[in-house]
Amino acid sequence: MTPATRQEVLGLYRRVLRIARTWQSASGQTEETMREKEYIRNEARTLFRKNRNVTDPKLIKQCIEECEARIEIGLHYNIPYPRPIHLPPMGLAHKQGRTLRHQEKLRKISKPIYLKSHDEVS
Repeated sequence: MTPATRQEVLGLYRRVLRIARTWQSASGQTEETMREKEYIRNEARTLFRKNRNVTDPKLIKQCIEECEARIEIGLHYNIPYPRPIHLPPMGLAHKQGRTLRHQEKLRKISKPIYLKSHDEVS
């Protein structure tokens, strides 16, 4: 990891922790605000530790883009949790063969950038 990339990643981590410190839930309830603050801190800690040993520059760039996307979406909608996506079930594919593999590939490609690591952690 280059020093510039390292500084960018550390800056993102500090930004997420700063957001968690000043977070206010949409409902304004104290319990919900505390729960959401804890979720933001735990999610950041988990994902940054999981990706600590990543050395591929393309993968690092993807992780940075995912983090920035999740920050922007969270701040815009005032919801810290990833927004769900609604893809049709794999009912169109047969239970085996090329069609199923193709369907799985399409589902993986269509996953938004802000959810790339969500299923791996949850």
